[in-house]
Amino acid sequence: MKSILILTSGQPSINPRLVKEADALADAGYKVTVIYQHWTEWATKLDETILQNSKWEAICIGGSPTSNRFMYWETRLLHKASKLLVKWFGLRDKISELALGRCTLLLMQKAKNIPADLYIAHNLAALPAAVVAAKKNHSKCGFDAEDFHRNETSDDKLNPAVLLNTYIEDKYIKQLDYFTSASPLISSAYKELYPSLAPTNILNVFPRQANHTLKMPKNGSLRLFWFSQTIGLKRGLEEVIKAMGILKAHAIELHLLGNIDVSIRNHFSTILQENGLENNVIFYYPPIPADEIFSFASKFDIGLATEISTPKNRDICLTNKIFTYVQAGLAIIASDTAAQKQFMAEYANMGEVYEKKDPVSLVRIIKNCIENEELLIQYQQQSFKYANETLNWEIEKEKFLSIINQQLVAKSS
Repeated sequence: MKSILILTSGQPSINPRLVKEADALADAGYKVTVIYQHWTEWATKLDETILQNSKWEAICIGGSPTSNRFMYWETRLLHKASKLLVKWFGLRDKISELALGRCTLLLMQKAKNIPADLYIAHNLAALPAAVVAAKKNHSKCGFDAEDFHRNETSDDKLNPAVLLNTYIEDKYIKQLDYFTSASPLISSAYKELYPSLAPTNILNVFPRQANHTLKMPKNGSLRLFWFSQTIGLKRGLEEVIKAMGILKAHAIELHLLGNIDVSIRNHFSTILQENGLENNVIFYYPPIPADEIFSFASKFDIGLATEISTPKNRDICLTNKIFTYVQAGLAIIASDTAAQKQFMAEYANMGEVYEKKDPVSLVRIIKNCIENEELLIQYQQQSFKYANETLNWEIEKEKFLSIINQQLVAKSS
């Protein structure tokens, strides 16, 4: 049986893409092991649910605030010290890897000691480990770029994070045997940087939802839905609230799912007051298991993909949320990032695109959906159709497995 090691600097429950791929590989008959690290406490219980039902082994390294605390704090201290060393002395081998992630060094050490036929890195802090382990064990390695990592946090070429991520990408990407990405524009961006690269797009779609039913005409409030791991600022939600203020004569609800800090709730409360709205038009929900989000989302009318365009990664990525809305059969209102404009044009008639930072543009679309219920239902029906026919994991999974099979056949020959 061929063995595959998947590496991540996060947790399974905050990376549904990793879980989908691990499940697909295990179902295809591969022996799959996932090495991950603690990232946030709220995800730990969600991890337990995933791991209880998985067909693959999971190994957590680096400790946590509640388990193996000494290692957790030791790795945090080492990570911070390494970032200071990079700042003072510049980008150098080993120190740069230590500065990249809290557990990058541990990922490298653990992966090297687990022989596998293929090593897959699922984020940048895991990339060095996949390449180093593959070299040590004379195996293949691949990288799944869910983001354009060098410009994840800034577009400033002199920004420390940009310099570090660029250094790591330049050092390791050319050593990969295959490269996948989560959006066509991310693939294009990396192809421009590394002309010899042959990226394959694996969209962040989800399995078909067998129990999904089309919505019936609604009576009452228009229910807008948005979710993420964290509910925060500069995610486009401020424009949504301002648009709701302009349309306050209509019954509109905003439903937000994710972790939220008290200060953020207070900030949104202030914006509501400034726009003549009551606090009860926003509903907050804590994170839920990934496999429950589709039935939860299907309660609402419109899914909001309110991405911003800076830094560059935000402009060219396609997030989990827009594909969740598709599988939940929601109409979609998306901001005009380059990736979302391209996506909504290719998969037309399931919603509309608005101009970022322009509440009036958003108002026009929302008002149209309120006043034209038949149009809203058409959008939802088209979304549901795409979910069944094209935008689902059953199709993208075959692309992914084909890449893996090609790598392992090449290794054997």
